[in-house]
Amino acid sequence: MCAIQKGNNNLGKVKPEDFIVINSPEELRRLRSDQLPAVCAELRDTLIRSLSVNPGHFASSMGAVDLTVALHYVFNTPYDRIVWDVGHQAYAHKLLTGRRDRFDTNRKLGGLCGFPTPSESQYDTFTAGHASNSISAALGMAVASAMKEDEPRRNVVAVIGDASIGGGLAFEGLNNAANTPNNLLIILNDNEMSIDNNVGSLKSYLAGINTSKRYNKLRYKGYRLLRNLGLVSDSRRGSIIRFNNSIKSLLSHQQNIFEGLNIRYFGPIDGNDVEKVVRVLRDIKDMEGPRLLHIRTTKGCGYTPAEKEPSLWHAPGCFDPATGHRSEDTPDDGKPPKWQDIFGETLVELARSNHKIIGITAAMLSGTSVSKLQETMPDRVFDVGISEGHAVTFAGGLAKDGMLPYCAIYSAFLQRAYDHIIHDVAIQGLPVVFCIDRAGLVGEDGVTHHGLYDLAYLRTIPGMTIASPSDVATLRDLMFTAQHAGHPMAIRYPRGRSNISGDWHTPMQPIKIGQGRRLKAGTDAVVLSIGPIADDVAKAIESAERSDGLSIGHYDMIFLKPIDEDLLREAAETGAPILTVEDASRNGGLGSAVVEWLNDHGYRNHVTRIGVPDKFIAHGTVAQLREICGMDTVSISDAIKAAALTKRVETTS
Repeated sequence: MCAIQKGNNNLGKVKPEDFIVINSPEELRRLRSDQLPAVCAELRDTLIRSLSVNPGHFASSMGAVDLTVALHYVFNTPYDRIVWDVGHQAYAHKLLTGRRDRFDTNRKLGGLCGFPTPSESQYDTFTAGHASNSISAALGMAVASAMKEDEPRRNVVAVIGDASIGGGLAFEGLNNAANTPNNLLIILNDNEMSIDNNVGSLKSYLAGINTSKRYNKLRYKGYRLLRNLGLVSDSRRGSIIRFNNSIKSLLSHQQNIFEGLNIRYFGPIDGNDVEKVVRVLRDIKDMEGPRLLHIRTTKGCGYTPAEKEPSLWHAPGCFDPATGHRSEDTPDDGKPPKWQDIFGETLVELARSNHKIIGITAAMLSGTSVSKLQETMPDRVFDVGISEGHAVTFAGGLAKDGMLPYCAIYSAFLQRAYDHIIHDVAIQGLPVVFCIDRAGLVGEDGVTHHGLYDLAYLRTIPGMTIASPSDVATLRDLMFTAQHAGHPMAIRYPRGRSNISGDWHTPMQPIKIGQGRRLKAGTDAVVLSIGPIADDVAKAIESAERSDGLSIGHYDMIFLKPIDEDLLREAAETGAPILTVEDASRNGGLGSAVVEWLNDHGYRNHVTRIGVPDKFIAHGTVAQLREICGMDTVSISDAIKAAALTKRVETTS
């Protein structure tokens, strides 16, 4: 593992003048194996310098440098496939595969994506933004290669972390890999961390699992000898492995879950020793059948502050490479609080007065601020790991027997639990509160992380209440109201800082479900908004009225479902054009709901829907992406003026 040395940069014994800069796997494979530590040191130095000024996922990528180099050194990429899970650890992979000269554009508008994506490079074999999919995707590639009879043999490697392998999809992939003919190699990158500390029994299991190097070598030689003598065939391989595993368990007093599935297990080995990883990969590269190599790495390896506090350094923001001081360490005095922190502190307030309230999250304790409840009432918090489907069904079970679970999950990740929301919560009308963090455009994490579809995918579910506050006080009131709703309720709010300054600890009060509010009357056009984007709408209305003398109405709907029909009727009966604005997919959300209601009730107002268009949105700052989607203040103001002035012309003519 990484040895902590003096100073912040722990790049081993390699001096900067001995660094070796590599720009392609072909260049890498021309080196001697004893030159690889110099490659790893240079990659880490580049990551430190680059990510200190252009933030990204730091600790995971630092820990996976040696593995990345070893994989591209041993395997003939891109012919051989490397399938990354999540992709947090793939920055060295990008540097090695021809993207070094563009790495300073990482996560910027028009630049490199922060995650592997096939549209960017032939070395990126599969989209990687959500956890636990690498085994299933890689297995599909391995089976496809076998069916096409690719020559030479195409190796397929799935790289998965110890947190991701706890997800249900990973186990489904493992189960299928065990009984489907394939030569898949799974590499379990075990750094004993997700973003926060790993949870669950699998964590303890991986920490204790071990296999003798001598045993692995002896077993492999024995298998090759028996096969050459014609005493073992691939058809009998499974039964031989089962017998072998039984003998091994008897002798070692240890059972191996992977070998129990008939997947050959090797390790654990030091994943931060690049030469050792290369030797082991060469030994097992040409074996037949599924196998798993367990490596142990240090998150943040090569940079002392990240090694000491890997959770803080998952995505640390800008930092000083020399001191390790992060810009996020600067006090927040005078800055508005984050939406997630208001949620977390409000949850603590509610839990103090209601003993039935439970906090649930899926490996995002700090990211959702459920950690605030854990700090005060740890027995009332459950972090279920990267298992969103389980989180929802678990919440359903709690609710069925009288508890009030507040289930906090990022919008993009809640998509993984859609069936569970319907089947295990909504059909039974269970009072689970879905606290949907990171709703809307999230910025630099891009297409796999935008929370754009929750309004649309939840609106079709019978009995589901859906709300989005435009301000902090309404968020608190919605959370207060949810504990008495008696049925499923979703509350969505964005990433980042809220729209309030000063003390926000106002007394909470119930809100009538399905009731919005008129913020401003108007006759030339009416704007219906949902969520914090109401602030931008208010600015756009002010601009439109000031420049063109218009009278514009504004309604904060608060609830998408049940939608406030009285407000809709009031808006429709003005006869003015209606504009809907939402930080979400334009299809299926507020705009669609308004058009449907107007049509069902015989109104003919012209409707302009403003939201994210029907295409996948890449990465950039939130401001840049809103402008691209026509959701920024200027674009909204222009749309208002166009609708209102068109109506005036039609009326006068």
